[in-house]
Amino acid sequence: MPDMLYVGLQDDDKIAVFALDGDRGELTKRADVAASGGPSVMAISPDRNTLYVGYRAQPSIASYRIDPANGGLSLLGTAVQADAPTFLAPDRTGRHMLCAYYQGGYVAVYPIAADGSIGAAVVDTQKTAVGAHAIAADPSNRFAFVPHIARVQDNVLEPPKNNPGPNVILQYRFDAQTGRLSPNTPHRVEQGDLVGPRHYIHHPSLDVVYFSNEQGCSVTAYRLDPASGTLSSVGTTSTLPAGHSERTTCSQIHLTPSGRYLYVGNRAANGSSIAAFAVDPATGQLTAGGHTQTEAVPSAFCLDPAGHFLFAAGTASGRLASYRINQQTGALTPLAVAEVGQRPAAVLATRLG
Repeated sequence: MPDMLYVGLQDDDKIAVFALDGDRGELTKRADVAASGGPSVMAISPDRNTLYVGYRAQPSIASYRIDPANGGLSLLGTAVQADAPTFLAPDRTGRHMLCAYYQGGYVAVYPIAADGSIGAAVVDTQKTAVGAHAIAADPSNRFAFVPHIARVQDNVLEPPKNNPGPNVILQYRFDAQTGRLSPNTPHRVEQGDLVGPRHYIHHPSLDVVYFSNEQGCSVTAYRLDPASGTLSSVGTTSTLPAGHSERTTCSQIHLTPSGRYLYVGNRAANGSSIAAFAVDPATGQLTAGGHTQTEAVPSAFCLDPAGHFLFAAGTASGRLASYRINQQTGALTPLAVAEVGQRPAAVLATRLG
């Protein structure tokens, strides 16, 4: 049974469904699923049976049952929202959905029903600030973080508007039984000028968390105290090639399942790239592993479930580029580029449950 890859096409109001060959990295188009409202973010349930899609033009969160035989999608339900969700992440049990709202300036938690659908009644809401870009439970399911970027409305294809953002990471405790969040102590992890933490990912076996920094064009490693759930900075590494001067911002951040290699997207009009890093298995320290040119403005990219391939969507080009990951070095080898549609804003690969 092949893996599946889903692409949310924000300006085409549809979700493109592909079968993914896990040996060769080849994609085969299976379907286009109508998705009116601007699909822009995605998440998968822990059991891989449900795909969650956040809509931007008509704010809502839709739940889709994934057919285990062919990866097809059938709508379970839609929870209308007051603001467009910017980031979705089920907690580690799959009982609650954690959501960040960039424009709304808050995070919220919703119940997940037995059939996998999102409930309309909110469990908890925490006011943060405009520019809230992500939230997810840590591996222990007891803590969560909310990074806020340093500039808001910061379109890399335009000159900076210099609208200041909060430029901070907020720390929370998460109660997996009730789904409620409470501010941790300290609540704020302050940042240097124009760092702009955006997204983050936990190391699979070390108490280390990596944040991509939107305005800083860098990745910062933090030590996570497993008792208190608080972060302490270990070091920051640039994601840009030497001599790079084009206006650029960082996007998503992903780790291979082995934890050996980490990737961050650099968004630019002409010089977009994926930055690769080797991860020390004992300390989590990063070593730069080079840059691979990719489609213009890769706001979304993903890895396949085995960590053998990377797929990057160019929101400005409407194309999806695929790469093979060298398992000894982490280097990326280009495989193919395919036209997918207007503004591919979300890309997610999964193994069928």
